[in-house]
Amino acid sequence: MLAVLSPAKNLDYESEHLAVEATQPRLLDEAETLVQRCRELTPQQLGSLMKISDKLAGLNAARFTEWTRPFNEENARPAIYAFNGDVYAGLDADSMTHEEVRSAQQQLRILSGLYGLLRPLDLMQPYRLEMGTKLDNHRGKNLYEFWGDQITEMLNADLKQTGSDVLVNLASNEYFSSVNKKALNAELVTPVFKDEKNGQFKVISFYAKKARGLMARFMVNQKPESVSDLKAFNYAGYRFSESESSGKELVFMRAESDRP
Repeated sequence: MLAVLSPAKNLDYESEHLAVEATQPRLLDEAETLVQRCRELTPQQLGSLMKISDKLAGLNAARFTEWTRPFNEENARPAIYAFNGDVYAGLDADSMTHEEVRSAQQQLRILSGLYGLLRPLDLMQPYRLEMGTKLDNHRGKNLYEFWGDQITEMLNADLKQTGSDVLVNLASNEYFSSVNKKALNAELVTPVFKDEKNGQFKVISFYAKKARGLMARFMVNQKPESVSDLKAFNYAGYRFSESESSGKELVFMRAESDRP
């Protein structure tokens, strides 16, 4: 079973992490093409394109300038330790053992505007390039057209290699839109996480993002082999709801009283 996650805007290139055997991103040539395209833009143009502040635009222009190959542990960091958002707080890679990290490398994939598809231990240099960015390029007017079916083809190859016939979508709509669902050689399952607020259950972004990371950690720890196994997810007070679920959308609910 394979799961896909979104990346995070916030990055951590400072903290210590477990000594691991890092891997190289498999679409690095494509990433370099995008870096070269972004280098053609001024910081002001990047800021306008990405809808970010002048300070962030300057930082990311510098990152594109400094981006260099080959990737090594001096100039890059494994993706699972580099991303530092709500999803990754739920995943909590810093607490993983070597065995759990190896399991994550097999079971988790991270969708990326710049790198296409990352494995947890793939080295990455810092960047910001969201999948929804309308960066015109030699293949089209945005990153979806740039990546085409390459991400889907790589997911299919990974599914085949790992003997998986289920893909668990733990990514946002923006990122999962880079996957051609019709061309996927797997059953697609999308977990949805609802929290109680004022007596009603709804998707609350902060909690839902962290819950996606928790589900990814559940997969790393429990190694589910079927959709039925996924329904056993019970981290942080969530419980599967048969009545709320439909088709391949698995709904997990958490009462306010069960929230840590």
